[in-house]
Amino acid sequence: MHKLIALYKKPENAQDFDTHYFNVHMPLANKMPGLRKAEISKIVGTPQGDADYHLLAELYFDDLDAIKAALGSPEGREAGKDLMGFAGKLVSLYFAQVEDKVPASIK
Repeated sequence: MHKLIALYKKPENAQDFDTHYFNVHMPLANKMPGLRKAEISKIVGTPQGDADYHLLAELYFDDLDAIKAALGSPEGREAGKDLMGFAGKLVSLYFAQVEDKVPASIK
């Protein structure tokens, strides 16, 4: 399994950002073909205190080819256009391969 990770820096107005993110952007992203699961986490701090980041989104797909196909689809292009419009300066995107090799003693 692979995932697309979106890491968002703190916006100037978190309430307006969240309203758009959850009411407009995520409904668009959820339409991407091949999306298996989406997890959104609000970042609340670091061990040292405040964080520079606001949200972490993890969008799960079967493999890297499925992510690339989803991003290139009409639905993916629409979600990408929306993303660049409201969060282009705040977001960093990454591809990751999910490894399920955590020792049983800590599961």
